[in-house]
Amino acid sequence: GAGMDGGMTGGGMMDANGMPRPTGAQQAALNVQAELFGTNDVVVKYVLEGHDRGVNWAAFHPTLPLLASAADDRQVKLWRMSETKAWEVDTLRGHANNVSCCLFHPKHDLVVSNSEDRSIRVWDVSKRVGVQTFRRESDRFWILAAHRSQNLLAAGHDSGMIVFKLERERPASAYGPANKLYYVRGRELFCHDYAKGTGGASGVDVPIASLRRVGQQAQTDGIGSAPRFLAYNQHNPSEGNVLVCSETDGGTYELVTFSLTNASGSVTDGKRGSCMGPAVFLGRNRFAVLDRHQRQIVIKNLNNETTKRVQPPYPNVDALLDGGTAGRLLLRADDRAVLFEVQSRRILGEITAPKIKSVVWSPDGSKVALLCKYGIVIADRQLEQLCSISDTVRIKSGAWDVSPSGGTSSQLFIYTTLHHVKYCLPTGDTGTIRTLDNPLYAQRVVKDQLFCLDREARARVISIDTTEARFKLALATKRYGQVMKMVRHSRLCGRAIVAYLQSKGFPEVALHFVREPRTRFRLALACGNIEAAMECAFTLEQAAGEGNSREVWGQLGSEALRQGNHQVVEMSYQRTKDFDRLSFLYLLTGDTEKLRKMLKISSMRQDIMGRYHNALLLGDAAERVKVLEESGNLPLAYISAKTHGLEEDAERIKVAIETQEGSVEGLMEKVQAGDRRSGCLLQPPTPIVRENNWPTLPVQKTTLEDLEAAEAERGGGDYEEEMANGEADDGGAGAWDVDDDFGEAAGAAAGEDDDLGFGDDDMGDDWGDDLDDLGMDFGEEKAEKVDEMAGLSEMGGDFGSFKMPTAGKPPAGCWVANSSHAADHIAAGAASSAMQLLNRQIAASDFAVLKNSMLGSYLGATVSLPGLPGSGSMAIPLMRNDAGGYPGTDSLPRTSLKMKHLVAGLRMGYKYFQGGKFNDAKAAFSKVLADVPMVVADSRGEANEIKEMLEICREYITAVRIKAAMSGVAADPVRSTELSAYFTHCNLQPVHLLLALRSAMGTAFKHKNFILAASFARRLLELPDMNSERNADLRVKATKVLQKSEQMARNEHQLNYNENATFAIDCKDFAPIYAGEPSVKCSFCGSQYKDESTRNKICITCGFCVAGVDTIGLVTGV
Repeated sequence: GAGMDGGMTGGGMMDANGMPRPTGAQQAALNVQAELFGTNDVVVKYVLEGHDRGVNWAAFHPTLPLLASAADDRQVKLWRMSETKAWEVDTLRGHANNVSCCLFHPKHDLVVSNSEDRSIRVWDVSKRVGVQTFRRESDRFWILAAHRSQNLLAAGHDSGMIVFKLERERPASAYGPANKLYYVRGRELFCHDYAKGTGGASGVDVPIASLRRVGQQAQTDGIGSAPRFLAYNQHNPSEGNVLVCSETDGGTYELVTFSLTNASGSVTDGKRGSCMGPAVFLGRNRFAVLDRHQRQIVIKNLNNETTKRVQPPYPNVDALLDGGTAGRLLLRADDRAVLFEVQSRRILGEITAPKIKSVVWSPDGSKVALLCKYGIVIADRQLEQLCSISDTVRIKSGAWDVSPSGGTSSQLFIYTTLHHVKYCLPTGDTGTIRTLDNPLYAQRVVKDQLFCLDREARARVISIDTTEARFKLALATKRYGQVMKMVRHSRLCGRAIVAYLQSKGFPEVALHFVREPRTRFRLALACGNIEAAMECAFTLEQAAGEGNSREVWGQLGSEALRQGNHQVVEMSYQRTKDFDRLSFLYLLTGDTEKLRKMLKISSMRQDIMGRYHNALLLGDAAERVKVLEESGNLPLAYISAKTHGLEEDAERIKVAIETQEGSVEGLMEKVQAGDRRSGCLLQPPTPIVRENNWPTLPVQKTTLEDLEAAEAERGGGDYEEEMANGEADDGGAGAWDVDDDFGEAAGAAAGEDDDLGFGDDDMGDDWGDDLDDLGMDFGEEKAEKVDEMAGLSEMGGDFGSFKMPTAGKPPAGCWVANSSHAADHIAAGAASSAMQLLNRQIAASDFAVLKNSMLGSYLGATVSLPGLPGSGSMAIPLMRNDAGGYPGTDSLPRTSLKMKHLVAGLRMGYKYFQGGKFNDAKAAFSKVLADVPMVVADSRGEANEIKEMLEICREYITAVRIKAAMSGVAADPVRSTELSAYFTHCNLQPVHLLLALRSAMGTAFKHKNFILAASFARRLLELPDMNSERNADLRVKATKVLQKSEQMARNEHQLNYNENATFAIDCKDFAPIYAGEPSVKCSFCGSQYKDESTRNKICITCGFCVAGVDTIGLVTGV
């Protein structure tokens, strides 16, 4: 647009159609044109009259033949033009003072104007009405400008300038299962299928539904009426549910339901309502919204019917966020987030995070990233903070890495800012990956690809290099094989990486790929590598010259002296010409021959003090007298000669003194003749050891220093990577799914009430109340000789040779020699041998699961005893076989884990299982499995009990996983019946088997598998607990089921289940493995797998042993 003279009344546009000689205002306009363009060839085309007062501004539409003008008549007018004419379209009224400026919005069908009435107004061009107004209290607006490419506007006022946008540009999106992304573009809900990407495209966009907008403001695009939040129902595998929320009219939501197989062809009309902030799915058929009036949590079903109202724990809750698992919510209250369980109305955790915008849960549900305005807080599933980072610019979006290999899944968080892609690790390490030309919103990260949306809601895939992040993560998780592989094959360089490795205590890693001599020299000194430091010192000396390398050799000498390598110290002192220290070094090492050469060098250098010191260190009294005499200290020379019995020298010095008119009288009286020590000859001490270097204890190289060891470790395989595509920890199930629809209509719907009332007893009050309430938490260079030191030979011999002193055998060494149990080895601190034992005995591979148990065994084997003031504490070993006296070399360590701890863990697992808290039950049994390898049995009976516990834990973990799988196939009658049948074949306690049979009987009866239902009813009635009074009602109902099933006597479906055959359960696919069929077995927990691909992969049940490896089995110590 161009500014126009305020004195031009009514006009604005110019016309050129061969008009007569212009006069008046037209002539003035021509004069202005001549001044602007330097010619009179430009003539008036149109003159548009309509404003009553002076026109202040006119602006062209960027693409359409439209014009907008602003004038002092408080009006904004729209004009349309063609090739032959121009005319007024409409007048926009609403300003209360002179309209200073106006312009067309570059991306939307809007006109923006500002005025001296201290307001900015937004007008809908198509409807010709005002749709938005912004005001300032004391400043008049004068000018407007729009950014050429970004959705930004600027307005100048009396006090300065403001830059603003009319709406948020983040597209509403949510990631769904099966590599699908759901998002809103314009007024359409789309599904982007990444799996169908071909020809370089990221995928295919499939339209699902058109979103209706309610309210006047919602009918205009570009002013904040677009959806703000979108949530996909991850808990419902049978159909797609999407919640679309916007902030129009105070906050609204729309529920869209569609088929997963034909998304665009079977859309249910959206159900709408009001809410505050985003809406969140709580379970398969429930979602929660925040009532904006009463600030209550409203629970609704998929029919948009309110089923429950819950008062939040804090009155200032202003938003609901995803809680990670079914039945849980994250409540935002001011600057904190609260993890809230809706069913029990408990607060599970709290964390402080200022200005929370959104949350992103990791794929396995173990971590959550809280995205704030200027920072990110990462916490675990209980909302315990792991790290917190801050940034100087706003955080736009973030996503967890879901790569199936590499060990970065749920460990690497990628986030975007305005112009950068960055990463964050749970350890708190951050870094920048790449820059961005325009803001992008991350949706998914797989290896080196970032799947994202741009501001136009177009799916994009960009390449990112996460090498630095993966390197830091491998270093933090102590996966040294991967670290060394990346050091060798990745382009890791830069001062930042070197400084990071030094700060983390791994200078030896940087030493492998740093080639700059001075940096390499510093790293070699930091990790005590004298050989590498010497090599760099020679290189630096050649580059800088002998005179400029004094500091380098001084530092090398200090480090060599600390390590006791006096040969390198000698060479360093020779290079730096530090004669005093070199003489003292020869004194300490007993090298009197070289000390005499130092005396000669001092004479050559005419160094009086050096000669005297060397003579003093050698015990050469005659030389000392000679030095004193030559330096003019005749009285001291005379006293020294008399004291040491050098009479001839004393007489000669006496004559010299008297010749100089001096006297020797009274000199000897100054020496106390009665003190015999005053006349003793100082002799150099005899060194204890005359070897090449001082004796030192051997220091074992770290895994990172020993490249061969690192290579061997890496060759063992990263089973965690192989299992990344396997089954997740939990299946997403909540409490027990007890299906008790035993009415006359056998095919009653799954949602009907429990007619038989199996939940009346107190054995399992939480079994089956609501499936979604609880959630599943499941060659050396010789130095050039110095001319002044020609009498001294250079270093000789091997720098690293020394003789070990004879040492006794510490208790830890005895423990390792006396036992083949991994707990005894880890108690001795021999983590490497302990892991080797576990790998050989039970094929253990993923030791991260055993970390806590191993650390407990190590720390529990010693006690720290305070020493004398100023001295350190002493570590006293604790032994389990010292009751009859000190066992000597036959000692064995005391272990912290006992049989009683395993029993307590089992009881806790039973308690959780009884109450339907399957996530907690699985965690308890998994902990027992992780503790078992660190327990030493005291007797053969205990050893047998420990092995029985392995079977118990395996059976219960398998049962929990089957229960989780049942909730995922609730809509499949065949599979749900099969799983309920397999569930009853897990070796459970009778009280738990009763509940399992009750659930299986209900499922089989509901799906009309009457033969199977009758079998479960008979097994249920045969249980001893069924004769008790509290199970009387259950006994009656089981009898009814048996009678009805015997009448029908048919199965509706063909099932992969034979109750009369003996079989084991496949712990991966949950299918029967009949006797004689080949299977892959875990040598530790005994889990069996039918799929041959599970061989040499981590066992799903125990989580740390490799399946399919034949080993000796668990060693219990007896």
